[in-house]
Order: sequence, then structure tokens, then C-alpha cells
Amino acid sequence: MMATISQARSFERPVQLLFLNQFTINIGFYMLMPYLAAHLSGDLGLAAWLVGLVLGVRNLTQQGMFLIGGTLADRLGYKRLIVAGCTLRTVGFALLGFVDSLPALIVASALTGFAGALFNPAVRAYLAHDAGQRRTEAFAVFNVFYQAGIVIGPLLGVLLTGISFQLTCTVAAAVFAGLTVLQARALPDRRPERSDPGTTGFSVLTDWRAVSANRGFLLFSLAMIGSYVLSFQVYLVLPLQIRRLAPDEHSATLGVGALFVVSGVLAVATQVRITAWCRRRWSPGQAITRGLALMGVAFTPLLLADLLAPTSGPAGAATGSRSWPGLALVFMPVLAAAVILTLATLIVYPFEMDTIVNLSGNRLVATHYGLYSTVSGIGITAGNLATGAALDTADTWNTPALPWLALSILGVACAWAIHRLSCAGLLTLGPPPKTPLRMPS
Repeated sequence: MMATISQARSFERPVQLLFLNQFTINIGFYMLMPYLAAHLSGDLGLAAWLVGLVLGVRNLTQQGMFLIGGTLADRLGYKRLIVAGCTLRTVGFALLGFVDSLPALIVASALTGFAGALFNPAVRAYLAHDAGQRRTEAFAVFNVFYQAGIVIGPLLGVLLTGISFQLTCTVAAAVFAGLTVLQARALPDRRPERSDPGTTGFSVLTDWRAVSANRGFLLFSLAMIGSYVLSFQVYLVLPLQIRRLAPDEHSATLGVGALFVVSGVLAVATQVRITAWCRRRWSPGQAITRGLALMGVAFTPLLLADLLAPTSGPAGAATGSRSWPGLALVFMPVLAAAVILTLATLIVYPFEMDTIVNLSGNRLVATHYGLYSTVSGIGITAGNLATGAALDTADTWNTPALPWLALSILGVACAWAIHRLSCAGLLTLGPPPKTPLRMPS
């Protein structure tokens, strides 16, 4: 961790502020969001489908508006969008704690989602702009702060929500309000060069045509969809598997908690060293390819566990063991999968973010990030539906290894796709995308 702090301090102050920015954003977000569903269903008594509607509006608004947020960042400047996004999330979080009507909750959820769509592409484009040739290192440190916020946020949320959910919302809103003021005062303004098409003299459609004409970027975005489907399984199939194996609800809660703690702590402790190790040995394309292959390998402990010792019910219940050694043995394949999946994600992420900037030719960077996030969000939704279908099919056909085999194949397929793009020279900087030549009006 000291190496990470030392490396963070080696960057200029604006980049350091962006590290702090993401750390604080994640503390505020994960302080509140994991407990929102319980508040909506328990405290407010909403039906399950209404809870799903409120949560779905946030996700749909954020994923669907990333392209808009990125476009605005390129046209108005990165700082303005970061400040605007944090302001909207302040309002959205405050409303979530103190409104109880469905329309007001939907508005609050939409504000919270749109806020993320505004500041996420802007933060990454700003970081890429100021880090310069040290982009890969900067994104590695950025991910450490990102993961640290995910670890700390829920712990604070447990303490605050134990008192009242309204207190949690108030503190989360106060965190974003403080962050808004800090960035408005201390973060220098940054915007694309005036020679970029992403300025006020060119239409938004011109910007979008420029990005959509970038063949290498579009192919890379499509090839990377699987990586997001795989990495998201830390939140979907791995917790479900722990609950399937656990002998009781208390053991399941402990297991899921250990899953997230192990993943978060591993990311915080090893990201910078892993990135430095990979940079010394591999090109960005090689690092991404190997990381994706490792994502596929991550599900082999679960595959082997089901092939070698298939069970028709919870393994913990079958053994009757509720001791820590017994639970550790039961959960070992899931935790091993989480560790490998986390390591694979740590390999991929910094090089992935740098490749997006490289493929953009340093033009319309935020717009590229916005479209990339939108494509990834759609892919996650489709992938989760497919994964859920695989789980149901596995139960119906009594083939528990089916989901793990499918996820492993997906990792290998994504690695092969990136390898082919790299061999074809489509992951390296080429000529900037063509745009119509016309005078700004």
C-alpha cells in the first residue's frame, strides 16, 4: 500500500485530486446503494417489482446516458461535468432518504444514475489528459482508490443504516456535497483542444459519426463485452453459489462478505505491482489477452468442484459443518474463483483504459469512454440474462457444471478476439477517424 501511496504522490495535483475524487465517490455510493433495496421493501413497503423498477431506473439512466455524458464533457470541459455530476448525486441521494412516493423515488433514482453518466467519462478523460505518457500507471493507481472506496463504503453504511437509513442518505449526500465544493475550487479546468471536432463549432452528430467510424475502437469495444460479463459475476453467480452451498443464512452472509473483502483487499494491495510487472513483460495487447484468458480460468475451480463432487443440495448442509474450517472448505472453490477473477481484472483494467485513449487518437476521449461504457452496460445486461438462463438450465438438467463451462469458454473467446485484433494491428494508434470537412457555423 505504501508503494501505491508513493506512486500516487508522484503525479501532479490534479491527478491526485481525481484519485481522491473516485475514492470518495465510491465511499458515498456504496455507503448507500447496497441498503436501498431493503429500505424500499422494508421501511416503505414497496412490492418487489416496484423495488426492481426504482433500482432499474438508476442503472438504465446511467448506462443509457454515458454517451451523452461523454459528449458533453468533450464539448463543455471535463471539470464542469464532474462538478455537475456530483451536484446531481448530492440531490439524488438526499431525496432517496426523505421521499416515499413512487414518482419522487423514480426521480431521485434517475438523478443518481444520470449523475454517474456525467462524471464517469469526464473523470477518465481528465485522468488520461493529465497523466500523459503515464496513463497506464495512473489508471492502476486510480483502480486502487476505486476499490478502496468499495471496501470502506459498505462498512460505513452498515454502521449508519443501523441507526437509520435517513442518516445514511444524509451522510452520503454530504460526502458528495463536500466533493462538489472541493472540485469546484481546486480542480483546474480541462477541455479538448480546439482543433478537435468535439467543440461547439461542430454538431453532436458529427462527433458521434467520428467515433462510430473508428473501426478499431468499435471492434475493441465489442470484443471486451465478455470481460465485463465475467467480472460482474463477483456480484451475481459467485454470491449465488455461496448461498447454494451455505448451511444457513448466517453462514451465507459471512461467505458473501468474505468474497467482497477478499476481492477488494487483493485489488488494493496488488494492483500497482501487478501493472508494473505486466508492463515490463508484455505489450498492452498481450496483457489484455492474458488477463481475459485468466478470467476464463477463474471458473475452473467451480467447474472441477461440480464435476468431481456434484451435489444435489447445499454442500454445507450435507456435511452439517458450521465451523470456520468446515465453511472455509465448502467455500474454497468460490473464493479461489474470486481471487483468480480479481487478479485477471487487475491485469486487464489499466491497459484497457489506456487502449481506449490510444484508439481515440486523443480526440473525443470522453465520448469514446461514454460509448464504450454504454456498450459494456448493454453487454452486462444481456450477459446476466444469459447467465441466469444457464443457471436455470443447469438446475433443470441437473448439470451444475454448465454455467462454469460457459463462462470459461466466454473468457477464452474474448482472449482470442483481442489476440486477433492485436495481431491485425487494430489495437495500436492509427490515423484519426475521418470527419466531414466543413467550417464551423
